[in-house]
Amino acid sequence: MTETQNSAQERVWQIVKAIPPGKIATYGQIARLAGMPTHARLVGKILRALPVGTALPWHRVVNSQGKLTNPNRAEQKVRLQAEGIVSVSGRINPRRYGWQV
Repeated sequence: MTETQNSAQERVWQIVKAIPPGKIATYGQIARLAGMPTHARLVGKILRALPVGTALPWHRVVNSQGKLTNPNRAEQKVRLQAEGIVSVSGRINPRRYGWQV
């Protein structure tokens, strides 16, 4: 991995780590905060590569429509519900649960 890729990965990890319990952020929001506003898919790729058992709250990241798109959707849903985040018709309301930085 190049220095630039490592830097992007570190920025994404730090931002995801900062999402408070009971709040969600989108891949695009994280990309913007990381200084790479057109790279929401890269954020997804970085999060998919996290090691099993990571303490990083990856489950708090959803797509722009508030839907769970992580390959581990079932676990993500359980973790979000444990934090009081409720989905309606498969969507999480960003106005209610969105992280305002």
